[in-house]
Amino acid sequence: RLIVEAGVPSPREVECAVLGNDTPRASVVGEISYHSDFYDYETKYTEGLAELVIPAHLPAPITEKIQEMAIQAFHAVDAAGLARVDFFYLETTGEVLINEINTMPGFTVTSMYPRLWSATGIEFPSLVHQLIQLALAQR
Repeated sequence: RLIVEAGVPSPREVECAVLGNDTPRASVVGEISYHSDFYDYETKYTEGLAELVIPAHLPAPITEKIQEMAIQAFHAVDAAGLARVDFFYLETTGEVLINEINTMPGFTVTSMYPRLWSATGIEFPSLVHQLIQLALAQR
């Protein structure tokens, strides 16, 4: 089987973290800024080729739309606890597209997921505590 998708010319790559079970919350939106053609392995892991911008510099209605779509995506896959939803934002048209839902995002202190929550006001120790409580609630 094969999935063929349309190419997206020069999108901005933005991400939103989701935390919760039945009533999830969305974090501030962050952006991965880079100057190469794609956010590939080399761009991601080579020092200085990409920058995380938190919060992303977006119009308020776009930020709100991304947060709403992140929660909708979380519910659509019946996620629990945590997820990070990655988007393409097309500035020229105002279109927001879901790129992927990561139900087990990176979770080091330098990873996007905890950094998004830190910028939202939930620091790493509290985030870990909340995730434990959410996991216990699912048992």
